[in-house]
Amino acid sequence: MTTPNVEAVKLDELNCWRIRHGQAELLVAQQGAHILSYQVAGEPPLIWLNDEAAFKTGKSIRAGVPVCWPWFGNLSRNPQSVQAMRFSSEPATAHGLVRTMDWELGRIEAEGESLNVEFLLPCPEGGFPGWPHQVDLKLSIRLDEQLHISLTSHNQGFGHVSISQALHSYFAVSDVRNVHVEGLDGLSYIETLDDWKTVSQTGDLHFAGETDRIYLNTPAKLSIVDPAWERRIELTSSGSRSAVIWNPWIDRAAAFSDMADDGWQRMLCIETANVMDDVVTLAPGASYTLGVSIASKSL
Repeated sequence: MTTPNVEAVKLDELNCWRIRHGQAELLVAQQGAHILSYQVAGEPPLIWLNDEAAFKTGKSIRAGVPVCWPWFGNLSRNPQSVQAMRFSSEPATAHGLVRTMDWELGRIEAEGESLNVEFLLPCPEGGFPGWPHQVDLKLSIRLDEQLHISLTSHNQGFGHVSISQALHSYFAVSDVRNVHVEGLDGLSYIETLDDWKTVSQTGDLHFAGETDRIYLNTPAKLSIVDPAWERRIELTSSGSRSAVIWNPWIDRAAAFSDMADDGWQRMLCIETANVMDDVVTLAPGASYTLGVSIASKSL
């Protein structure tokens, strides 16, 4: 059994941990329990660490695996059950409340050939700002021959709580114009760039422009096929029947201060989600876990 190698590092203003286990290296920020990068020695990275990302206190990071919770995206685009959970006259931040909060490092321990890492976000007294519900969060990471990420919500309160959520994963690709996604053929998706119309997917998904789609009733397994890097990134989700696929393309990327103008070429987001008709309602005392396992396979 290998002893985990854990190093505390600072990226600009943010406290982070670099965790090495076997051939794998994981970089995680305390803010947001945000996985910033994941790479196996001798291979291209799997999780994309944007080289222009800003690591500032209180600013969400455009890279890695942001945790979107207790709502995804624009709150007003969420089902009414999710919107009704918030009580505030202030504008709602995109992607919820927890991306810029400091989480606690719960444990790092080896178990056989695996390494388990746990981050905790205990609910503040009275709930989160504008969201007065007693729900504790735990982000669990397991490193073995794959990267396993799971987000568990535990309702400690006395009322039902409805949430939407996502693991907003940025995957590293050789060039998004030359990769495709398998596992989507025949699915319905919401085309957010065309008045949120519902469309049917035909064949694999290839990329030739800005993409922002919400796929519904998704299978457990989706794959990014990357011929130039001779690999397939295989995603196996649990507790999810929806996925968001996003790439900003040229104009959107140029407008971001925290992404290189050509950064869009090197990334593709497939976000394991509970959105739209797949939102989660937690009964008092109930827990729910959203998860994804990420593997690299040779073509």
